[in-house]
Amino acid sequence: MQQQEDYYWGRIPSAFQEIQQHRRHMWAPEAAHTKQGWLGMGKNIAGLGSDKNGDPPAIVHTSFPDLKLLSQGKVRDVYATSSPDALLFVVTDRISAYDVILKNGIPGKGKVLTALSLFWFDKLSDLVPNHFITADVDQMPEEVKKYKDVLQGRSMLVRKAQVIPIEAIVRGYLAEGLKESDKLPQPLFTPSTKAEQGAHDENIHPDRAVEIIGPELVGQITSVALELYTRAAAFAATRGVILADTKFEFGLTKLILIDEVLTPDSSRYWPAASYEPGRSQPSYDKQYLRDWMVSEGFNSGLEDGKDGQGWIISDEVVQGTADRYTEALHRLTS
Repeated sequence: MQQQEDYYWGRIPSAFQEIQQHRRHMWAPEAAHTKQGWLGMGKNIAGLGSDKNGDPPAIVHTSFPDLKLLSQGKVRDVYATSSPDALLFVVTDRISAYDVILKNGIPGKGKVLTALSLFWFDKLSDLVPNHFITADVDQMPEEVKKYKDVLQGRSMLVRKAQVIPIEAIVRGYLAEGLKESDKLPQPLFTPSTKAEQGAHDENIHPDRAVEIIGPELVGQITSVALELYTRAAAFAATRGVILADTKFEFGLTKLILIDEVLTPDSSRYWPAASYEPGRSQPSYDKQYLRDWMVSEGFNSGLEDGKDGQGWIISDEVVQGTADRYTEALHRLTS
């Protein structure tokens, strides 16, 4: 099994029309003003497991006997399907910080990430094609349908593509010489390498990106990434949310948007009402978890935890992280 996701995805024309047709299965728009409505779960995702309060436990591992696992990332598992050009993309409830995968997950997080990615694919589909085929398990290959109870709401069928080994990070806030959290004069493209699992992504100069993938492709990615960020940030602002920065990933043969899009895993979201330059900001993303890890003594060399058994998130931080993720979903999509 490959640990790094070097199989990837594509898009069919007007793919999101299918999601529009199947919205009531995925997004429950009639209750979109609630966290539960968008998730279609009828309960808060932050339950710690059936032994606590009857809520489903976090899904941190997947196993489907009739499907071949091709790769496993920090959050996503990729399976082969009987369709030669399509893969099954499963979003677990795993969570990582500082390139460390924590041992317990955030119940329902995978559904939040899936719903937000679908939402943004729709909003941004006129700027660049994407990998999406369908999120309706009933429309997936036969061997996948039997696992619908687990997959519905946290999976997508996607087209294969060649992953470009550069992550396109766009930053709209904070730069050297400015106060913490200051808005930049204009968004900046700051690429990084796409590291193997267990290794660290490395921020690189755009000139180094040119050496890796060539000037034409870097130019394309830079232009598209800045357009995507600008569109998304403007929309988020209408919802009282600041999109401070985000990460995009792209694939080939024709340039397409792949992986997750503008989720709290790949972005920093701040409430606009409390924004104040010169200090850290409240957020709807992983910063709360990162801050907790630092407060617990995390630093380089402690990736496996103080006891060597890994990092286990406290119940309070599980709840707090879940609340922030669902708040991002609620604010952006309702």
